[in-house]
Amino acid sequence: STIEAAALCKMADRGQIKGGILDGPLAFDNAVSLVAAKTKGIRSPVAGQADILVVPDLESGNMVAKQLEYLADALMAGVVLGARVPIVLTSRADTAETRTASCAIAQLMAHHRRKGVRLV
Repeated sequence: STIEAAALCKMADRGQIKGGILDGPLAFDNAVSLVAAKTKGIRSPVAGQADILVVPDLESGNMVAKQLEYLADALMAGVVLGARVPIVLTSRADTAETRTASCAIAQLMAHHRRKGVRLV
């Protein structure tokens, strides 16, 4: 996963990925806490301010999402990337708000795909 993160950052440097600032691999604490990143001497425009966390697999993503949802009261949206069409992925325990957010993100992705804009 660290090699894949570094490869994604290099692709962004080359202009192959647009629309955001990528950096990594970053540990979770460095991605969400500027204090942690500064303490560890990490200099990054993303450190402590990450809007999107990319995880190496479904299990890791599920753990991070549930921790954010239940411990930090975050609003979640579950969408699987990489398929021909967006796939909404929600939990049976998800709220109506989470399900609506997931559908909204999937709709935006489908709309951009029809327009020929690659989000991923």
